[in-house]
Amino acid sequence: MSTEEEKLAGAEQEVEQVIESVVEGELLEEVISEASEEIQDEKNWKAEALNLAEQIDDLKDQAIRAKAEVQNMRRRVEQDVEKAHKFALEKFAKELLPIIDGLEKAVEAEVAADNEMTTFREGVEMTLSMFTSGVKKFNLEQIDPVGHPFDPSLHEAMSLVDAPDSEPNTVIASMQKGYTLSGRLIRPAMVMVSKGAAKIDDKA
Repeated sequence: MSTEEEKLAGAEQEVEQVIESVVEGELLEEVISEASEEIQDEKNWKAEALNLAEQIDDLKDQAIRAKAEVQNMRRRVEQDVEKAHKFALEKFAKELLPIIDGLEKAVEAEVAADNEMTTFREGVEMTLSMFTSGVKKFNLEQIDPVGHPFDPSLHEAMSLVDAPDSEPNTVIASMQKGYTLSGRLIRPAMVMVSKGAAKIDDKA
């Protein structure tokens, strides 16, 4: 092969190498471009998935709060209905108390006068017994505090009295009995409370 032919063959090889490098470069850029697009698509998909997950969590929280609020509302309504049923008779019960007081005063007067048992007295006592038994069925309970410690939540102190034989702060008399309706005070007992007396030590 002549020198000229060798030069031509070398030039052709260089051209082929350049072409190959260009082709390979274009292919590489294409591969890189496609890979970048796939990566970007994956990033977008992950971002969308995270966004959807956050929305689902928010919806779950809203559902839980809504359920709790409905339960609280149902509980409040049930309590209101229960209170309405329990204390619907309160006004009526208060109207009955003076009648019970009057019957008790009549019996107490007969007992204090040491009168013999008469048909009238027997009738009053029977009426009082029926009355008190009847109201108990509706949870109207009498407070008879004599002999018990003074309780400001149930009793109303009308006076303090020296009572050496009683412990201090003890109810020694009731001028008017109190009443509760289903455990709720509707009238405090009007009472006299002992002051008590200091104990004297007789020892020398």
